[in-house]
Amino acid sequence: MIELLIAAGFVFLANAARTEGLVKSETKFVYKDASGKVTSVRVIRRYWRTRIMHPLAKIDPRIDPKLLRAATIAQERADAHSRAQCWHYVKEALIASGAINSYPQSAYAYEAGDELSRVYGFKKLSARDPYAAPLGAILVYGGRGHVEIRTKDGFASDYYSKERCFYPLLAVYGKFSSQTLAARD
Repeated sequence: MIELLIAAGFVFLANAARTEGLVKSETKFVYKDASGKVTSVRVIRRYWRTRIMHPLAKIDPRIDPKLLRAATIAQERADAHSRAQCWHYVKEALIASGAINSYPQSAYAYEAGDELSRVYGFKKLSARDPYAAPLGAILVYGGRGHVEIRTKDGFASDYYSKERCFYPLLAVYGKFSSQTLAARD
């Protein structure tokens, strides 16, 4: 008798769920969110064990070779975790490589692109995806602000990562070598 009552209870609950819009589906998982609204998400049936691999940075022959050296220096000096000094570390790598000849005066990371283009001759590149940025490019992010240099297989500032920063990308900057400019004229 008890089993019959339990079975009847499950049938009642299943019918109540269907009447509230919570229907069984093979492709969607239907549930009520915190506000009580019925919503659904796609059911994932496969798990791919292979990691998503981002492409290696391409070398743009127009980019100043000193920026390639700056990327190497930044990667060598980077820590495993952020110290909240990304712009300071990028400045140091740019000076050590000879890409710029004086220490930038801007204090905040989101100001880096403006100063690099205005004072040091950097140009805004057309890349809108950090993974498509050429090796040695300077990436400036918005939000709370972040600056990093594109390395061969990742990004370096005060820390090194194979993944891009999660802030929105404002712009990608590069400096063209004088040999390239002379060849175009």
